[in-house]
Amino acid sequence: MSKGLLTVLIVLGVIVVIVFGFISWGSGVYDKAVAAQEDVNAQWADVQAAYQRRADLIPNLVQTVKGAAENEKSILTQVTQARAGIVNAKTPEDLELAGRQINTAINLAFEAYPQIRSTENFQELQSQLEGTENRINVARQRYNEAVRNYNVFVRGFFKRFALGLFGGGEDFSVRKGFEASADAQNAPKVDFNESK
Repeated sequence: MSKGLLTVLIVLGVIVVIVFGFISWGSGVYDKAVAAQEDVNAQWADVQAAYQRRADLIPNLVQTVKGAAENEKSILTQVTQARAGIVNAKTPEDLELAGRQINTAINLAFEAYPQIRSTENFQELQSQLEGTENRINVARQRYNEAVRNYNVFVRGFFKRFALGLFGGGEDFSVRKGFEASADAQNAPKVDFNESK
């Protein structure tokens, strides 16, 4: 083998290695950008899921609490009316009748509702409200972190060049993190008097 042919083969080998290395580097940058982009999309979907959970859960919990409170109000009204009969009793027979009425009202109420639960329901609502808002906050934070990681990756000079060259026209533009609306500073109000 001649010295000239050996030199050409070495130069071709070096060029092949450089081209292969460049293509490997470019496809690695592209793959990492796609993974970062998909992470951003997944984190945004988690934010949306947390919002949907709040939209589905809170009105139902409020209605449950309102219903339990209304039932307990009914129980209290029945017992109070029966008790008024005892106070207004003029004869022993009236007193006996009022006593039976109060016992019947209490027994019917507690057979239908063995536990008075509105306090527990209010506490559960409070807990669910706090938990839901915490989930939303965590989802937003994770989304913003994913956006930050993605933006740091795609904004590098050589990475932008590689994505332009190997990206096949895909959009790897910088993403915006979560930005609250102007009225988001005001917490949602829970109104038990509002009818549905």
